[in-house]
Amino acid sequence: MKGIICEEIESFLMSEMLPEPVLTTGHAIVGIRRIGICGTDYHAYKGNQPFFQYPRILGHELSGVIESIAANEEGFAVGDQVSVIPYMHCGDCVACRRGKTNCCTDMKVLGVHIDGGMRERISVPLSHLIKTNGLTLDEAAMVEPLAIGAHAVRRAEISATDTVLVIGSGPIGLGVMAFAKYAGARVIAMDINEERLAFCRSWAKVDQTLNALDSDARERLSAMTNGDFPVAVFDATGNPASMMKAFDFVAHGGKLIYVGLFKGDIAFSDPEFHKRELTLMGSRNATISDFYHVLDVIGEYRFDINQYITHRCSFDGMIDVFEDWLKPESKVIKAIVEL
Repeated sequence: MKGIICEEIESFLMSEMLPEPVLTTGHAIVGIRRIGICGTDYHAYKGNQPFFQYPRILGHELSGVIESIAANEEGFAVGDQVSVIPYMHCGDCVACRRGKTNCCTDMKVLGVHIDGGMRERISVPLSHLIKTNGLTLDEAAMVEPLAIGAHAVRRAEISATDTVLVIGSGPIGLGVMAFAKYAGARVIAMDINEERLAFCRSWAKVDQTLNALDSDARERLSAMTNGDFPVAVFDATGNPASMMKAFDFVAHGGKLIYVGLFKGDIAFSDPEFHKRELTLMGSRNATISDFYHVLDVIGEYRFDINQYITHRCSFDGMIDVFEDWLKPESKVIKAIVEL
């Protein structure tokens, strides 16, 4: 079986000798058809991903077709198209017992803690498969990254009367914007790239945009909100300077939600934090209910996945183009690999 292994920092190897997955009780063998490339994959390749060890088969934004499965009560069958929920939780810890499987104490994420789907076939527990027969393979692969944005918005308890700010217009930030808009909120997008901000307006339908490099960005944000500032600020950059600066943009009594992750520590002013009685939240991964919410919204044709996916290549060609996707001049929003 063919697969791509991240052997060490900045080194991929195409292997044709990977072992075939073995069908076991409660699992299905899924033939992988699409692999979305995420910031996690870029960070792992460059050596900046927390919780990571080499060598590793990357790939957690996955869609495919069931190739082998035993009789089951879940209703899956050979030939079903599926999305993969890549967060392998234990089911027993304090988080899992409370339904927060997304932050299990013993979390094993495909492509991060354990080998992922950058190979021809993979064995997946039936509990981590969702039928997507009504979607395209591209749409099915994008359910996972969009579910992360959906989860962050649900966690922040956004309402239709809220004004929110989303910092960072990568794929995850765009998902946050789109689901905040779907919730009825007024959404302001912030980034340092004007082309990306234009994409926020055209794809996520944000209400206003703001360049973070403008010296008067805070004053302009104040004017946009009549001096109130946004009641929820999502930072999806994974950039420590942006994450710390984000405290300046939150309304009194508001929430700051860190969706992006970086390998280090965050510092902030405790007097300002207490004066405004801010709520600081982390948002990690997504739950199965977030995945189904994404399916419902995609089913309403709310999102143009063809516009969201800007770059694609064949499985055999991925190693050759991966470095180019890391370059700003490539203008990648979301890249996808086809098998």
